[in-house]
Amino acid sequence: MKKKQNIFVKNKKFTVYLILALAIILVAVLAPQIAPYDPSESVLTDALKAPGEGHLFGTDKLGRDLFSRVIYGTRASLPATFALVGSIFLVGSALGIIAGYFGGWIDAVIMRIADMMVAFPGMVLAIAIAGILGPSITNAVIAIGLVSWTKYARMARSLVLKIKHDDYIEAARVTGSKTGHILTRYLLPTVVPTLIITASTDIGGMMLELAGLSFLGFGARPPIPEWGLMLSEGRSYMQNAPWVMIFPGLAILIVVTVFNLLGDSLRDVLDPRDEE
Repeated sequence: MKKKQNIFVKNKKFTVYLILALAIILVAVLAPQIAPYDPSESVLTDALKAPGEGHLFGTDKLGRDLFSRVIYGTRASLPATFALVGSIFLVGSALGIIAGYFGGWIDAVIMRIADMMVAFPGMVLAIAIAGILGPSITNAVIAIGLVSWTKYARMARSLVLKIKHDDYIEAARVTGSKTGHILTRYLLPTVVPTLIITASTDIGGMMLELAGLSFLGFGARPPIPEWGLMLSEGRSYMQNAPWVMIFPGLAILIVVTVFNLLGDSLRDVLDPRDEE
């Protein structure tokens, strides 16, 4: 009980990164109040205006305020990233636990499908799927999700295989405990913490992959203020208007760094091997 009460005090790094992550989420929630302009409003007379008074980050080729678009970009990038990580966490973990616990043909089918997905380069396969589905941020989430769930499935399966024959689980079977009770009472509490740590460390990487698909034209479409798309739109103006790429790039760098550090610090908090 004492450990739970002092978790934020004992893990100062985790507390700092959690506050920063919550601040980023708060920016997404309060974007309409923070952004001084409509992110889609074009003023062609202000096109490629340098950062300064009136436009903190300058403007893009259509005269849209970059600061407003970067702020609204959190609303495009964060929900998509959380949806992606959440979906691959749930689907991959569930399939891995089922494969590991039941074994037999169920395990063989799930793992052979996972092996087929792993056989292809992940990003290349995601691009192919996104190309088939069509460019949109939803299809980008689906494409990356279809090639990313395998890591969670394989990890969950290996964790289940390590403990499913332990004495306390065998005792539960002998005493007549149903499969659902064994899974929820004994297996999930042991397996889930490690999977949560993995999911938290994947947030930054998944955000980069979504931005990468948008940059290549397979993700968000104009006029959505998505950071990867903004980088793509600013490529042609890198020499004479570098701010068009610099500020969306910095936004990606800051957010990815914060969530990567949060994931690393969460490992110290939830690591099941930590006995203290």
